[in-house]
Amino acid sequence: MGELILEMKNITKTFGSVSANRDVSLKVYAGEIHALLGENGAGKSTLMNVLTGIYRPDSGQIFCHGKEVTISSPKDAVDLGIGMVHQHFRLIPTLTVAENISLYTEKKGFLLNPAKMQKRIAECSRNFNLEVDPAAVVWQLSVGEQQRVEIVKLLYHGAEILILDEPSAVLTPQEAQDMFNVLRKMADSGKAVIVISHKMNEVLNNADRITVLKDGRMEDTMVRKDATLDRLTRAVVGKQDYTEHFRTQKKISPDVVFSMEHVCAKNDRNLDELKDISLEIRKGEIFGIAGVAGNGQRELSEVIAGLRPVTSGKILAEGADLTRASARERREKGIALIPEDRLETGLVPDLNFPENIILTRYSSSRYSRKGFLRFDRMRRDAEDYTKEYEIRHGGFDFPVGLMSGGNQQKLLLAREVSGNPKLIVAAYPVRGLDIGAADMIRQILLKQSEKGTSVLFISEELDEIFHMCDRIGVLCDGELMGIRNTSDTDVYEIGQMMAGERKDSEKEASSHA
Repeated sequence: MGELILEMKNITKTFGSVSANRDVSLKVYAGEIHALLGENGAGKSTLMNVLTGIYRPDSGQIFCHGKEVTISSPKDAVDLGIGMVHQHFRLIPTLTVAENISLYTEKKGFLLNPAKMQKRIAECSRNFNLEVDPAAVVWQLSVGEQQRVEIVKLLYHGAEILILDEPSAVLTPQEAQDMFNVLRKMADSGKAVIVISHKMNEVLNNADRITVLKDGRMEDTMVRKDATLDRLTRAVVGKQDYTEHFRTQKKISPDVVFSMEHVCAKNDRNLDELKDISLEIRKGEIFGIAGVAGNGQRELSEVIAGLRPVTSGKILAEGADLTRASARERREKGIALIPEDRLETGLVPDLNFPENIILTRYSSSRYSRKGFLRFDRMRRDAEDYTKEYEIRHGGFDFPVGLMSGGNQQKLLLAREVSGNPKLIVAAYPVRGLDIGAADMIRQILLKQSEKGTSVLFISEELDEIFHMCDRIGVLCDGELMGIRNTSDTDVYEIGQMMAGERKDSEKEASSHA
């Protein structure tokens, strides 16, 4: 272990009545990968936001290389060699990848050289196996591609202390391991790497030391040789007998709730993205979509929800043609959406809890009477959601942007299932969540399925798809490579399809029986 490069002493940070950090102390050494674990709302991101100058602590001290420092802004952190990839990205959507990365660097002349800048960024991204197109406009990129831009931005800048919030959430297992290999090289060169992760095995395989936060306090700290899955789970969740809930196999109804026939659609660059997609989803079925990020998953979810037009093909719900129907009309037909970016498409971070729960139903008789909102009903429903879904928040008057990611996701899911949908499109519903919050989201979807609601479940985690889904469809380059009953396939075959190998449909026949 190298020298003590960073020390945070007795950090306390509160938001209203909520204590996000309470007397937290953390030591980080040069040459190590230090993992931060904890449930959503445990205070991990808040602690790192204090370190990077996003928040000012109410009390406590920060030391860099043994010298006490005051970090009043993100610029102060950058000047100290501290950089962070946030879970919700700090990118300007209307600028290119190269322009976003250039804004983060210290040395800028009056005029930019776009060609030279793009060449250097492309070389840097290739070196770290995180290739992105420097000329692409950020709003046109998928969530996975945007996260790669954020990671490249730090690596390009050469920060001495790197903080990554769920860095592997949108990467394949192979890409994630390649990234950790890069982080290991950086640590070996004397840099300090802090990784916020909810993946226990990932932490056990790659971290040198692990710190667990719970309810804003430090619960446990251990070196890797002393860490076990049981010890980590007990520290994070606080349950001796924690068991995740997964799908039990059942016979699927033959009733088709939703279908797509030869659907094609374009992406934000006006290029063909979805190519001849045909599938059927049955009543009560959980239909999984597997694939590496950026292969049409976002476009598929938006096409189904009515947020993106089709260029050809048909979309049917219980036999009714919804191909040209608006998002509102599809919602009225029972199609609900859990988008991949909860704060970009699902929630409005500056609005409060009750305001967010009526976003999709503000004109309904439940929340509106003669053109006036029924605030009493909004607040009552917010209280019911809080109890039923165990949503933690600082108060109904605070913006939901201050809530943790897991609680934001539970609020979003509670709102969508409250309308008794017939089909829930869930795009990466547990991405970036701790094991407790992720399990609750899965339980909600499983219960909806048991009630007869169909679920389209999009995920990059193959273990999760196999545990949750009845059938699996695989997307690669916007094409459906094949559909399999979960019980009739394995990770190897699905992996082949994710890599672009099209499979025949013989094994699909039993799903129509």
